[in-house]
Amino acid sequence: MIRLYAKSTSSKYKNRKTVLNGITFDSQREANRYSELLVLLRGGLITGLKTQVKYELLPKQGKVQAVSYKADFVYEENGKTIVEDVKGFKTKEYILKKKMMLYFHGIEIKEI
Repeated sequence: MIRLYAKSTSSKYKNRKTVLNGITFDSQREANRYSELLVLLRGGLITGLKTQVKYELLPKQGKVQAVSYKADFVYEENGKTIVEDVKGFKTKEYILKKKMMLYFHGIEIKEI
């Protein structure tokens, strides 16, 4: 008798997608941070809160696709743009993209 098993739906890093205010977040931790930022937004401590903002790091080269970084949150605080990433685990790819964000855009990513 052959038994087939379904693959587990949990992710590689054990995070669970979470929906808050109609927005799907990659983890409960990211959704919690969004809630915190909403409180700061309502209190007037930050402005212009955006989620999943995409930054191009390297343009498309012929058939080779572009390299981009997607920030979890971007907002203004005291007139300065803050780019945040909620991290449970730093992959090699993330570390490289973080360096490229600083080099190409002059933006330092704030890790939560």
